[in-house]
Amino acid sequence: MTEVRPADAVETSSALSGRSALVAAIGIMLVAANLRPAVVSVSPLIDTISDSFGFSSSTAGLLTAIPLLFFGISAPVAPRLAHRFGIEQTIFGALAVLVVGIALRLIAAPAALFGGSVLLGIGIGVCNVVLPALIKRDFAHRSGLMTGLYSMTLSGGAAVAAGLTVPIDDALGGRWRLTLAAWGLLVLVAMAQWVPQLRRRHVVSSGRPSSKLWRDRTAWAITVYMGVQSLIFYTFGAWLPKFLMDEAGMSSGAAGGVLALGQTVGLTCSLLAPIIAGRFAGQRAITLASLGICVLGFVGLLTVHGWWVLWAGMIMVGPGCGIGLALLFMVLRSNSAAQAGQVSGMAQAVGYGLAAIGPILIGAVHDASGSWTLAMTVLACAAIPQGIAALRAARDGKMTPDEG
Repeated sequence: MTEVRPADAVETSSALSGRSALVAAIGIMLVAANLRPAVVSVSPLIDTISDSFGFSSSTAGLLTAIPLLFFGISAPVAPRLAHRFGIEQTIFGALAVLVVGIALRLIAAPAALFGGSVLLGIGIGVCNVVLPALIKRDFAHRSGLMTGLYSMTLSGGAAVAAGLTVPIDDALGGRWRLTLAAWGLLVLVAMAQWVPQLRRRHVVSSGRPSSKLWRDRTAWAITVYMGVQSLIFYTFGAWLPKFLMDEAGMSSGAAGGVLALGQTVGLTCSLLAPIIAGRFAGQRAITLASLGICVLGFVGLLTVHGWWVLWAGMIMVGPGCGIGLALLFMVLRSNSAAQAGQVSGMAQAVGYGLAAIGPILIGAVHDASGSWTLAMTVLACAAIPQGIAALRAARDGKMTPDEG
């Protein structure tokens, strides 16, 4: 069992085992479970929210795009916060910001709705960056397994939010603000479990990604791969319920159920992909295969009127595998925990900025054309740059070593 040091002690490395490792793993997964519901829970209610304020599709897309944008904006700051305050303290503070952002959306005003989206984007964005560095440091010898569990929990939180948001809304009498706020209870559970971790203090490098990293082709490949998988995941999740309501005449509950089942497929893939891929020096085969299945899912969705769950599941194989593989690439291609944190910050700063374009763009394409077929075709084309990036990100090798 590892020694637990006072909060004012600074630790730069650790080797967790036994009970300490179990507690840390549970904590990581509980935090991960909160990094998607606050965003994903908007999509099953998008029609109701839009009707409340008279939003167009492109304006409604901002409710998903704003958190993604602030995932990216907060990413470069996260390593410096973890260096200044410690990883454990930074995660706890980020969860507190997430709770405030969720609570702010209770106020009946568009400014509060969008302002809350900004805060939850900041809170989630900080955790997005810091957690991979924590995994690299404490679970380097089990990187495939721990990355799989982490990414599975990310996808699991999204699946639960997609499937339960409408039933919760029905139980609350259609009061969508309370429905969105209900997901804050899960954050409070994670914060309570994290409190014992505050007795320990670990730091990571406070430096920005080095100039060598910004010029490194592998780092950029990971960044593009991460960004496009996020773009597909969040954009498809944001607009699939609306697509199914318009094209298949589904109710919001049924459409949310289809999204939840698709998310469940993604959940399974996010667990299995890094565990399987971590056994090999290179990961091109599994990476490209998952993208191929995703593209075939889009083809089926747009050409076959029916079998909606099958097509949604196939599409979610891509981002489901993609999130686990992107996180695994950060661990496998880096030379240290510090560099893992730096490439995580780089990938998420640039990648989520790219991803934020998706919900707005697809909403605008639909507004301009009136066609979901065209909008979803544009989204499917995003798999092309992701596949090109995967050829390098999944190749055996390391990034340029840290400077110094």
